[in-house]
Amino acid sequence: MLLTTPFLKKSFFLKPRIGGLTSLDHPFFPVDKVWELTANKVIMVSAIGNDGPLYGTLNNPADQMDVIGVGGIDFEDNIARFSSRGMTTWELPGGYGRVKPDIVTYGSGVRGSGLKEGCRSLSGTSVASPVVAGAVTLLASTVLNRELVNPASMKQALIASARRLPGVNMFEQGHGKLDLIRAYQILNSYKPQASLSPSYIDLTECPYMWPYCSQPIYYGGMPTIVNVTILNGMGVTGRIVDKPIWQPYLPQNGDNIDVAISYSPVLWPWAGYLAVSISVAKKAASWEGIAQGHVMVTVASPAENDSEVGGELTSTIKLPIKVRIVATPPRSKRVLWDQYHNLRYPPGYFPRDNLRMKNDPLDWNGDHIHTNFRDMYQHLRSMGYFVEVLGAPFSCFDASQYGTLLMVDSEEEYFPEEITKLRRDIDNGLSLIIFSDWYNTSVMRKVKFYDENTRQWWMPDTGGANVPALNDLISVWGMAFSDGLYEGDFTLADHDMYYASGCSIARFPEDGIVIAKNLKDQGLEVLKQETAVVEGVPILGLYQTHSEGGGRIALYGDSNCIDDSHRQKDCFWLLDALLQYTSYSMTPPSLTHSHSRVAPPAGAEQPLPQRLEGNHLYRYSKVLEAHLGDPKPRPLPACPHLSWAKPQPLNETAPSNLWKHQKLLSVDLDKVALPNMKSYRPQVRPLSPGESGAWDIPGGIMPGRYNQEVGQTIPVFAFLGAMVVLSFFVVQLTKAKNKPKRRKPRIKRPTYLQQQTTAGKNPTV
Repeated sequence: MLLTTPFLKKSFFLKPRIGGLTSLDHPFFPVDKVWELTANKVIMVSAIGNDGPLYGTLNNPADQMDVIGVGGIDFEDNIARFSSRGMTTWELPGGYGRVKPDIVTYGSGVRGSGLKEGCRSLSGTSVASPVVAGAVTLLASTVLNRELVNPASMKQALIASARRLPGVNMFEQGHGKLDLIRAYQILNSYKPQASLSPSYIDLTECPYMWPYCSQPIYYGGMPTIVNVTILNGMGVTGRIVDKPIWQPYLPQNGDNIDVAISYSPVLWPWAGYLAVSISVAKKAASWEGIAQGHVMVTVASPAENDSEVGGELTSTIKLPIKVRIVATPPRSKRVLWDQYHNLRYPPGYFPRDNLRMKNDPLDWNGDHIHTNFRDMYQHLRSMGYFVEVLGAPFSCFDASQYGTLLMVDSEEEYFPEEITKLRRDIDNGLSLIIFSDWYNTSVMRKVKFYDENTRQWWMPDTGGANVPALNDLISVWGMAFSDGLYEGDFTLADHDMYYASGCSIARFPEDGIVIAKNLKDQGLEVLKQETAVVEGVPILGLYQTHSEGGGRIALYGDSNCIDDSHRQKDCFWLLDALLQYTSYSMTPPSLTHSHSRVAPPAGAEQPLPQRLEGNHLYRYSKVLEAHLGDPKPRPLPACPHLSWAKPQPLNETAPSNLWKHQKLLSVDLDKVALPNMKSYRPQVRPLSPGESGAWDIPGGIMPGRYNQEVGQTIPVFAFLGAMVVLSFFVVQLTKAKNKPKRRKPRIKRPTYLQQQTTAGKNPTV
């Protein structure tokens, strides 16, 4: 990461320590210190991390709005496999992440000087970020109007000039590949203004707008949330004037969508957010087509020069919106993903789901369908399912709209009202699939670690999943998970499977279907370093509720087979089979007729796992609050209520190609030329057509003023000089060919050797 002032009074290179995972990660890189630096016009360039190709793996401080986050590419302009991907995850679970990285540049196999001598090749985003840092330093030192250079204007110039890579989405490349010359052109013509990142929302543009473009929107679905970063090049602080305005294009059916907007009350430092929620209007419930409009935002900042009118600078920007609408799909095709009950590091210690991965002790990827469950999401979309994300309690969704509620690796507790509502929803036809993970208090104590930064021991607040909370949720149907910890390879329905640190089913209704396998006791291995195989471990259960029209429940004790983080063998086929069962009541023959089917465990005498005594989950939970004795549930929060913007329709045609409008308002790159440097510094020679002046040598090599006459005579002298040199070499070559070759002199043998040879004696050596 480079920290540099715009006037280059000082600059230094700083590589953040390993572990800066998100903006909440205060022990590693305090966010308020980053804000303090950028607020004082320090331009910060940071590597986004080397945890790719997994999504949602951005490191702090590169995931902050006021920092230039840099990803890596190779010399064929392919995204480097190691380069971390977006989205940012500090907005989860209630919202949706922002676009990062900001730009990408060469970071794979880059040649540099060795530690002792010679050169060596290096790879990593920490190699790519110094390339951008050098570009920032060069730009800040060469632009004409240096007082306009600040963290926001520099970032605006870099992302507006970046070259977009084909076939790569925005969470991999950001705005594209660094283009130094175009950035120089923009910065030299820059006028203080606000801009947006991304500068438009096109849910039809694939693959760049993935994942938004991967699924159309429809009436009754969860609103699509797009988080946009506002960059304010006018000043370190600013505000949005009045409210953003939603203006649908009537010729492009813009009145078929509703838009709700929330935004930063204050833009500081240099940046803020604009959260746009998009939903389909009721009148378009059965309509299909493209709808367009734009959001108009005016940003104001205090003027540094009080002579400005009103003492403020203002900038008005448009955010074009384009979506594809389809008719509402049938209930059986709609899957609701529970994001609200997924917790992650930081700030608490939530351990990894696969205990074999000892070099990655923290569960920090967000557990989102577009981060570490991306492959699962892509698979479900390819199978024709529509996946929506629930970022609120169970009390906030209409269960009659969905076929299946999918709960994977949940660490959060549940409100009593949620438990009651879910039971009622399942009685009325909603189905439930739960992928659990390990939970064992003895193992949790075993995997604690001492943190050198906070100087304290870190104890897990849950296991891989919060099994006691899950058991409270499903106890009404006579179901429960155990605190057993199992691992092993097996075959199920002719598919090779791997169970990675999963739990078992402790209780299940007697009329349900249960599949069991022989697995290793991993808990025994962790605690006592002993190996044992347990026969008949119940790992999968299927159950049809008894109420008329009731839904179905499926339990599986391990989520690693659908998680991209440490997956060894995927079980997407199993997820397909479970969805066939829950959505269509089609019992998979491959499971019901399996030789691994066993009698459901009653488990009445077996104690169920209990919560770890003295755990601190309440510190990070949205459900629990501190209380004398045991933590107690908080009051159930109100459901999110979106205030839909009042539309101001426009009877005009929308722009056809939104990505061309991403440039800054004051700059048209097709018309911008390099500024004329002749008026204040000499040049070595005149520029050729299309040649950049960025490489002119200050001061030149010729004394005196460089004028037009000199510029015209230089090509003549250059031509004559070249002809003289060429003639000289031709003459020399001709002489060399015509000159007779000199014969080598014959070496005479010494007299004593001739005498010995004549006498018939061999010479001695």
